[in-house]
Amino acid sequence: MIFSARIRAIAGVILISALLVLYFVFAGIRAIALLASGELIPVVMGAAMLVLPLLGLWALLRELMFGRSATRLADRLEAEGRMPEDEVDVSPTGRPDREQADAAFPRYQAEAEADPEAWQSWMRLGIVYDACGDRKRARWAIRQAIRLERN
Repeated sequence: MIFSARIRAIAGVILISALLVLYFVFAGIRAIALLASGELIPVVMGAAMLVLPLLGLWALLRELMFGRSATRLADRLEAEGRMPEDEVDVSPTGRPDREQADAAFPRYQAEAEADPEAWQSWMRLGIVYDACGDRKRARWAIRQAIRLERN
């Protein structure tokens, strides 16, 4: 089950990334055409159309690197047998039961506060934040785990 979920996630990332790159290519072609016009307003629009896809490409690469690092750490955590053990019921749509996830949270927060230099603690906390539906804090905790593991 976990394997098929991972395959679906990877396929989704590949599909969305390919569509985004295709968009960047078409936007770049149009931007070059506008730059070639020689008129002020189309040249400015063309320059903007080149900058925005470059920013998008940077953001895409950053997200792909984050996903790769987070997956690598989650795999290491699982290999060490340190994934959060708390079983949380999920709805038919795959969303975890919020009350059960919230009840598990304090334990992992205390663990991260007790050992702030251990990447494993932050990764576990990030996984639990994600289970609680708090994506912003989950990403922050997982970024902290990645930074600590690199050092």
